[in-house]
Amino acid sequence: MKIMTKQEVDVVSDIHCDVCEESCSPVEGYGPQVGTLSARWGYGSTHDGESYEVHLCESCFFQALANLQEQRRSHLMFSEQSYEPNPGFGRIETCKETI
Repeated sequence: MKIMTKQEVDVVSDIHCDVCEESCSPVEGYGPQVGTLSARWGYGSTHDGESYEVHLCESCFFQALANLQEQRRSHLMFSEQSYEPNPGFGRIETCKETI
């Protein structure tokens, strides 16, 4: 025998960017479109036990990524390791529909 009951469940309906505070524009059926910058520091780190999570809209995410690429360029510009631009910097997957 099945016993059924109704429950209320909290669901995320929107997320606001931690930088510009704009909505991360939910796409119907897919939810909010949000990027996340996160870190969890462990033993031996100067930030041992600290965790961080920053939610970013698409615009702020790609601005942050561009800033990180520029920082990488600055660090490697005069090092023994030469700097080569990487248009896929940070990207781990690409999913594109083909027709």
